[in-house]
Amino acid sequence: MSANLLQPDKIEIVDFKIIKGQINSPFDFEQDKVKGHTFNVDFELGFNIPDKLIKAEFTVNVETKSEKEDCEEAIGTFSFAYVFYIDNIEDLTKVEDDNTVTLSPSLGNALASITYSTSRGILMTRFQGTALNNFILPVINPNKLLE
Repeated sequence: MSANLLQPDKIEIVDFKIIKGQINSPFDFEQDKVKGHTFNVDFELGFNIPDKLIKAEFTVNVETKSEKEDCEEAIGTFSFAYVFYIDNIEDLTKVEDDNTVTLSPSLGNALASITYSTSRGILMTRFQGTALNNFILPVINPNKLLE
């Protein structure tokens, strides 16, 4: 398993679904009182090595933080599922004796990067016209998702 075996043209997104998309915004929410946002993300991978498939599940939860302390905040929760076909998956993964999969760091980084950045774009469009329209997922080190 070698990092330089990663070939981007051998990675293909073969399926994508928004599993959950929910925005809760109180009727009397004052968007001009928002001073920031808190968020957390979750990233998980599942493997089907014989079919050369990897499923990435990505969830993000966002909440406004308003100046007004006693107000109900706006909350957004989204879950995405991506299925990747990796043509040379056997070069980039190793199935261990206990059936766990060891992933090439370069492939893990690529999948985390694609999943995170694609989700960022989708969220930007979904948040338009809502109380969360000023939130953009920040740029991060994609390796943090793999930890």
